[in-house]
Amino acid sequence: MSASAAPFRIGQGFDLHRLEPGHPLVIAGVRLPHDRGCVAHSDGDVVLHALTDALLGAVAAGDIGALFPDTDAAWAGADSAQFVEAALREVAAAGYALVNVDLTVVLERPKLRPHIDRMRDGLAGLLDLPVDRVSVKAKTHERVDAVGRGDAVVCQATALVASL
Repeated sequence: MSASAAPFRIGQGFDLHRLEPGHPLVIAGVRLPHDRGCVAHSDGDVVLHALTDALLGAVAAGDIGALFPDTDAAWAGADSAQFVEAALREVAAAGYALVNVDLTVVLERPKLRPHIDRMRDGLAGLLDLPVDRVSVKAKTHERVDAVGRGDAVVCQATALVASL
């Protein structure tokens, strides 16, 4: 084990997107029926963006913007699962494997509870983890600020990786 190697490392990610009419609302790979969606260069999946940053952060490999800049036309409308897959490759290249993820989505509406199981199942498949290592929680912002008014969505993500 190198001097900088550690048996476990943790990464934290955060993302926020404005919600406006005319855009799809995709959260954790699930397209939700709603009158507003995320304004973004890619598909705007706030969960997958925050998760990408958490994975990259766990192995000190930068952030989503460094790998997939929103100024690059190649990523316009891109499926954000590609970002997570690239981050997982960075984790493996650093000599680590993903242990678990914990995700908190903050959104006033639509209510996410009916979709959580489908989100967890899809994320487990994407991450190649058992579903009991994928936590997705939904919160509101109690009508405070842009998130609470329904003008934005936020996700906080944590990823734990273990040395191979």
